[in-house]
Amino acid sequence: MSAPLRIGILGAARISERALLTPAREGGHRLVAVAARDRDRAQAFADAHGVERVAGSYAELIADPEVEVVYNPLANGLHGPWNLAALRAGKHVLSEKPSASNAQEAAEVRDAAAKSGTVFMEGFHYLFHPVTRRLHELLASGELGELRHVETMVAMPAPPEDDVRWSLPLAGGAVMDLGCYGLHAQRALAPWAGGAPVVVSARGGERAQAPGVDEWLDAELAFPGGATGVARCSMAHDTWQATCRVIGTRGEATAVDFILPHQDDRVVVRTGAGERTEELGRRSSYAYQLDAFTAHVREGRPQPVDAEDALATMRLIDECYEKAGFTPRPRSRAV
Repeated sequence: MSAPLRIGILGAARISERALLTPAREGGHRLVAVAARDRDRAQAFADAHGVERVAGSYAELIADPEVEVVYNPLANGLHGPWNLAALRAGKHVLSEKPSASNAQEAAEVRDAAAKSGTVFMEGFHYLFHPVTRRLHELLASGELGELRHVETMVAMPAPPEDDVRWSLPLAGGAVMDLGCYGLHAQRALAPWAGGAPVVVSARGGERAQAPGVDEWLDAELAFPGGATGVARCSMAHDTWQATCRVIGTRGEATAVDFILPHQDDRVVVRTGAGERTEELGRRSSYAYQLDAFTAHVREGRPQPVDAEDALATMRLIDECYEKAGFTPRPRSRAV
């Protein structure tokens, strides 16, 4: 067994329970410290989740010699600055997506990771689950034939108007929060499409109460091998939806919920031989992600979502914004 990770947590975000705390407890890792802007909130978080101690600030947590891994679930606009601070302090970093506010900042994160020699992973947890692995296997096996088209749709009901996901200064918007999953899922198909996709066109709608922030955005993509893609996202939809459909010359397959497969682990396959539904398991994709992160930190096993991959995704996000008439998200000043 690998030695447990010694983890420090930035903020007291609700996503931490699902994305890190539960997988960390299951894996026997140490939750060394947590820091939040409100110390009382950090203490309540520590008491509720078995974190060993409370740090006085984000900077103090990053400087703690006992913390070897920094988990960053802060608002989007705070990913870049604190990822950079942690990497420069020689820490391994597991960051919620996206890695930064824009491609320029993501490039700085990439450079800092290279210089530090530590591990940086962007939290595209879906990639490690058997649901997504199965989509890739179906393409690799030839059962679906050559890839011709990809459709991703990621949508959710609207958060409250004061939610940070509607904040332009904190790098909010539908693409940053949700659409990045669909774009990343399409990028992950590069081995079967002759390379990574480019954005052909995009259109989107602005949130009425949040100027400059995208409520929804649709992008059309093209792959070097001739396949096409459509990536849709909405942060004001009637229901949750996270589908990924890959269409080949011999058949197609759809992941019913590729982002949260612990809720629905079905992959529906349709070929000339008929239709079947495969169920790939309800273990959390976040648990698979932490396993992969640990294996890379402790054993040097390869990982597909490093800082270079994060930069490539961020460039695609910026391109979507520009083609849809939005500006890429600004670098955050709220650090």
